[in-house]
Amino acid sequence: MRVLHFYKTYYPDSMGGIEQVIRQMCVGTGHLGVSNTVLTLTRQKTDLDFPFQGHRVRRVPQDLEIASNSMAFGAIGELKRLAAEADVVHYHFPWPFGDMAHFMARVDKPSVLTYHSDIVRQKLLLKVYQPLKHRFLQSVDAIVATSPNYMASSAVLERYRDKTRIITYGLDKTIYPAADAERMAHWRARIGPKFFLFVGVLRYYKGLHILLDAMAQLDYPVVIVGAGPIEAELKAHAQQLGLTHVHFVGAVDDVDKVALLTLSYALAFPSHLRSEAFGISLLEGAMFGKPMISSEIGTGTTYINVDEVTGIVVPPSDPQALRAAMTRLWENPDLAAAMGQRAGERYQELFTAERMAQGYTDLYHELVARRQPGAAARPLASGSTS
Repeated sequence: MRVLHFYKTYYPDSMGGIEQVIRQMCVGTGHLGVSNTVLTLTRQKTDLDFPFQGHRVRRVPQDLEIASNSMAFGAIGELKRLAAEADVVHYHFPWPFGDMAHFMARVDKPSVLTYHSDIVRQKLLLKVYQPLKHRFLQSVDAIVATSPNYMASSAVLERYRDKTRIITYGLDKTIYPAADAERMAHWRARIGPKFFLFVGVLRYYKGLHILLDAMAQLDYPVVIVGAGPIEAELKAHAQQLGLTHVHFVGAVDDVDKVALLTLSYALAFPSHLRSEAFGISLLEGAMFGKPMISSEIGTGTTYINVDEVTGIVVPPSDPQALRAAMTRLWENPDLAAAMGQRAGERYQELFTAERMAQGYTDLYHELVARRQPGAAARPLASGSTS
């Protein structure tokens, strides 16, 4: 089984949530006999084709970017060529150029689309994009929603319910480096033995301004891992509030991230808009057995973090509620430990990479079988496979 993934960014250029998911998909399905290639764009001019963790990465130099829509017209020919070699083409949504490339390359192979998120912010451009978006969603053979919560709350997915199934994201802890004693000692000396942790790209929908406002009346250490477009704005806000106990440590490698996840007391994940469709770093917290605080935004965040079970769920954009949740966990270590244990158990039950990989491998085989001569035409089974 040969699968071609197509998305605008991938390792090593970008290590965000979707890139991490594609990586986990490729590694996990690779263990089940799937040969994966990732076609992606890059700002680099060299190292355009290389192996990575058991799969192939093919990069095409990016030509331009408009409203986060990266484009490379050379990718259209590469998509056509690589799709001809593949059994299944796996798209990752949203990426308008990817939709356009699908039609321009005249791809005619079994296709699946992982629906990572609605388009939330670019409302004017969305109106222009709507006809292409729906033509693309109609053309693919299957759509995958990443949680039952998102399936239930997305008007777009509701429109395509007959071809949509649920396969949740999954992580494989074994591909993360082991906790490094030297790095843990470094962070323990720098931050102290007990702290809240946030990990993620510093974007508008992450709700970090809400976290900073919540910390205005608290003195708990908070570590913010990540870089991004609003980093300077957030640092200025923290300085204005006098938050000397909030530590912006920038982007870190996996060794330092594992050290911080291992040492952290709890995760604070204040994303307040639907652009946060799942929350991979929240899932990483569950994988490391940490209690979590998140907001109810109708997405996968509250599929990972179940209120009063694995952590505390608060209303979005509510610094007072977030402050109360942080205080409650900080002052009740037994409660925090019990929630963290249940978070780890929920990860093992629902969110392993093996479970995700099996769901996608089964779907790939089903889509190929449906194209075989004499195969009965029937609707794709909807519902959860994870």
